[in-house]
Amino acid sequence: MRRSVAFLALLSTGCATMEPKLGQADPAIPTSWPVGSPYLAQSEAALPAITYKQIFTDVRLQTLIAQALVNNRDLMVAAANIAEAREQYRIQRAQQFPQLNASAGVTPTITRSSSGSGSSSGGSNGVTADYSLGLSVPNWEIDLFGRLRSLTKAQFERYLATEAGARSTRLTLVADIANAWLDYAADSSLLLVSQQTVNTAQQSVRLTRIRLEGGIAPRTDLSQAQEILSQAQANLAQQKTLVAQDMNALQLLVGGPVAPVLLPASIDQAGKTIAELPAGVNSYVLLRRPDVVQAEYQLRSANANIGAARAALFPKITLTGVLGFASSALTSLFTGGAFGGQAGANATYAIFQAGAGRANVRLTEAQRNAALATYQRTVQTAFREVSDALARHGTMDEQIAATGRQQAAAADVLQLTEARYRAGIDSFLNVLDAQRSYYSVQQTYVETKRTAAQNRVTLYQTLGGDALLQNAPLCDVTYVSRASSAKLASQCSPM
Repeated sequence: MRRSVAFLALLSTGCATMEPKLGQADPAIPTSWPVGSPYLAQSEAALPAITYKQIFTDVRLQTLIAQALVNNRDLMVAAANIAEAREQYRIQRAQQFPQLNASAGVTPTITRSSSGSGSSSGGSNGVTADYSLGLSVPNWEIDLFGRLRSLTKAQFERYLATEAGARSTRLTLVADIANAWLDYAADSSLLLVSQQTVNTAQQSVRLTRIRLEGGIAPRTDLSQAQEILSQAQANLAQQKTLVAQDMNALQLLVGGPVAPVLLPASIDQAGKTIAELPAGVNSYVLLRRPDVVQAEYQLRSANANIGAARAALFPKITLTGVLGFASSALTSLFTGGAFGGQAGANATYAIFQAGAGRANVRLTEAQRNAALATYQRTVQTAFREVSDALARHGTMDEQIAATGRQQAAAADVLQLTEARYRAGIDSFLNVLDAQRSYYSVQQTYVETKRTAAQNRVTLYQTLGGDALLQNAPLCDVTYVSRASSAKLASQCSPM
């Protein structure tokens, strides 16, 4: 019995699976980034491995990110999903091994005999017991054609895809916190602009009222000045709301209260702390992006399912066996004569399925083809996202410089227009137009600085961010085939 089990186990581990060979999938993207205006010329060096601390250099932002990596609920869900996928893999893998059931029992038997004279008092009564102890293997499938191994591999690849999805969640979280932090900085700058506009409008109302009382200005000038003041006060109230909402967004991402000392005062202060991220020429660095890695593992899982579907077309062989001791006396339960065993094997094959078996193979092949197309689309989308970010990055400095010159010119126009109005040369309407223009340009200047800083965050995210660090994975996972006693070694670092 033992020799037959060992022989069949060795036979099942030595067989190859029926999975089609899956080589490196064609990413279907160009091998280099687009060049020329408005794209930046790229360095010939390979893309470096960069952590978020190298890009987000402000200690306050680093502190918020570190808190979020511990407290964020989305990361907690991602970690739970990894644990779930890992246990599903282990459950599937366990089906490759025989299940052993232990049993023990005692069966009492009452015997009664009579003396033959018809007298009930002349007989004798007795109680005997049968004892048993054994191990059984209930219907262990011999994986001759690799069906169970293919299912195990498919589940393992899904586990790795789940882990890659968690990396993607982490990368998105880091970028979202950086963007929310910059939103707070930009809205704080706009709040300051709104407050300064209110102060300027109040001075205009006071000056116009003095001129009206002196008979120099008409009442329409005062009404127009009050209109500008009311609009500025409304903008100020709206900007206060935006700043409060930015704080709420940060607290949700961080997963707890945000200390005021960790918040930036202005976009000028925060924007310069977001470092440049150099991009490499070879666009194949995108193959290390978490979402691309996830799509590749899903492709490999779909390919393994084809092997399981093909193996299901062949007969299924199962083994049953019982080893144990049986005796009518407990003291002789483990004697040589009490030992016994039996084994059996069954083979089942579906003669008629109305084509369901081959249809299942074609189904898994169609799913594999869809997974391949999804993988290529994911890579192409990543390439487009990086290209768009590079295109924006290539023109940001020029746009910031132009907007700065525009703001300086608008401030000069406002100053000259106010002087001409006080001298009685221009009407107050020209002053109002100059004030509106200056306020609008100030807002545009702040928004441009926000866009420039967030563009560097986008480059960090679209190029894979911390996922480029091969030596610091979220979970270090190793898979060994069943022929070498399949096992899963998973050492997950805190998220």
